[in-house]
Amino acid sequence: MKPVYKTIASPSVIYRGEVDAALEETSRILDKVLVPIGKPVAVYFRADDIAIADPETSLLLDLFSNLQVPLALALIPAWLTPSRWKMLRKWDDANPHLWCWHTHGWRHLNHEMTGKKSEFGPSRSDDEIRSDLIRGMERLRALLKDRFCPVFTPPWNRCTESTLDSLKALGYRAVSRFVGASPASAQGLIDLPAAVDLHTRKEASANAGWQALFHQIQDAFQTGRCGFMIHHQRMNASAFRYLAGLLALLSRHARIRLVSMQTLIDPAHSRPDG
Repeated sequence: MKPVYKTIASPSVIYRGEVDAALEETSRILDKVLVPIGKPVAVYFRADDIAIADPETSLLLDLFSNLQVPLALALIPAWLTPSRWKMLRKWDDANPHLWCWHTHGWRHLNHEMTGKKSEFGPSRSDDEIRSDLIRGMERLRALLKDRFCPVFTPPWNRCTESTLDSLKALGYRAVSRFVGASPASAQGLIDLPAAVDLHTRKEASANAGWQALFHQIQDAFQTGRCGFMIHHQRMNASAFRYLAGLLALLSRHARIRLVSMQTLIDPAHSRPDG
């Protein structure tokens, strides 16, 4: 039976056709950019808006499981129920070393009347922000127990300085936004940015979209670390084909180290094979 793709938003224009040429260009770029670096580049993946084992989430988890590639899953606490976590647990039980189940806001609700969307933005008081942070952490700790990873991904990749301070005070070890996000992380809060946006691109043409994505890959790899951001609800068949091909390319490359966010905040946590 063929998979059914029920995207809730239109896929990026780059996925409205075949992706074979894009994968060939990705392979060429990886070879070009990795040769002068001389040391392995750490690569990690983050999937946002996770709560339900819908067909797209299931396909995503199957893909990463089959290729044994780590994935950080940003869970929306208010959307996660005991029954929904029970469904997700089957992947966790089979490959616990692959997953970093962490916090993605509280309700993924925009509170800004003007400007850019944010759940933890300037229109909210410090007390309101802290209250939602506590509720989100308590919900996930209660459901996930020791499978909870103390990383916070703010919805829309943005939050205020007081949010970062509260995260540190509550015991979070790291925050994951998009590269270049401000304000800077609070002292002692590790920054694990995503640098390549695979699915929420806004370019008007496929060519412009692919070129921008390739530039993001090159720029990130030159820093020695690259985080890829996934939005499964925007993925169609072409998006899944590109992701599968990308994971295969990265897995085969001797100068790429596929890592878990859990390992980046706690080096003692590593894959069974070392």
